[in-house]
Amino acid sequence: MNILVINCGSSSLKYQLINSASEEVLAKGLCERIGIDGKLTYQPEGGEKEKSDVSMPTHTEAIDAVIKALTNEKTGVIKSLSEVGAVGHRVVHGGEKFTSSCIINEESIKAIEECNDLAPLHNPANLIGIRACQELMPGVPMVAVFDTAFHQTMPEKAFIYGLPYEYYENYKVRRYGFHGTSHSYVSKRTAEIIGKPYDEMKIIVCHLGNGASVSAVDCGKSVDTSMGLTPLEGLVMGTRSGDIDPAILEYVGKKENKNIDQLMEVLNKKSGLLGISCLSSDGRDLEDAAAEGNAKAQLALDIFDYRVIKYVGAYAAVMNGVDAIAFTAGIGENNKELRKNVCANLGYLGVKIDDERNNVRGEERIISTDDSKVKVLLVPTNEELAIARETLALVK
Repeated sequence: MNILVINCGSSSLKYQLINSASEEVLAKGLCERIGIDGKLTYQPEGGEKEKSDVSMPTHTEAIDAVIKALTNEKTGVIKSLSEVGAVGHRVVHGGEKFTSSCIINEESIKAIEECNDLAPLHNPANLIGIRACQELMPGVPMVAVFDTAFHQTMPEKAFIYGLPYEYYENYKVRRYGFHGTSHSYVSKRTAEIIGKPYDEMKIIVCHLGNGASVSAVDCGKSVDTSMGLTPLEGLVMGTRSGDIDPAILEYVGKKENKNIDQLMEVLNKKSGLLGISCLSSDGRDLEDAAAEGNAKAQLALDIFDYRVIKYVGAYAAVMNGVDAIAFTAGIGENNKELRKNVCANLGYLGVKIDDERNNVRGEERIISTDDSKVKVLLVPTNEELAIARETLALVK
């Protein structure tokens, strides 16, 4: 069965067509500037990347452009839409309503809509993509895979905030966590690489990209994670502040006469690596600048590493030990210095990094020494494949 994986943003749409039997990516691409002028990127397996201007007033036209690219006589990878057996949709927030992926129907769509307040920038866009696919692909089964679902196994002591309990009862204010699809895939793959039962391992996953989070996976279940009600909490990220003293909002708001919307804009889009370095949100830019002696760039990188170290240590304590630590996502997969710096502070856990094994980018491997008490791995994430697997499990 061929499964089309869709990841919709407010003005963009990423897609992959995956053969569920071989797990081969048949084609992938991106629709950008939806609602503006429309840009389509399409790349068949083993073929050249194609870019074209396509009118995309709405996501419906974007999905239509994807279908036409996939079925194109010259470079298409399927002959007709009938060769798509199912569609898997990434949905950011499932609240407490969804503890696992689900078949999409009117009831589940209504429940997703009820979570819109928790992810106002993401869920409505995800729903637009679902509706567009339903319009163009009637009768094709569709599945929603939630970023938050994997973390729904957290115990109450991990997800309740130190606020009046009525905020949870009335408004569902609690820790939800994100990147769940990635944390699930990477933790399972970690157990497979090591060759031990997933439900017998204590694993810490460090998903480190422009958005970053750490999770504690105890015997196959997420028991804690660094992101919270929103993706703003936790690690210092590309443009997000991560953990701060909440009183800073009042203090800075009064000093600069900013309202809550302006302050949230600062926390989400002007902070993190960008805010500290006054230069860039991209770790590669900061590495280059630091190498040239830029002190703020180096400080931003040091703070990023430091926050990861703190969370790894905390989650080792939460699980009363750790068997494996996995690094993934753009920074985690490609920055050997970060991995080395983090592991250098975990000697008390018996972590020993192998410099030669660690000298790699984006390649799945164990990077700790043979005698390291905790296995350390680099595991490239594959959220699209994880979505395809979840979709297949529900529709086959």
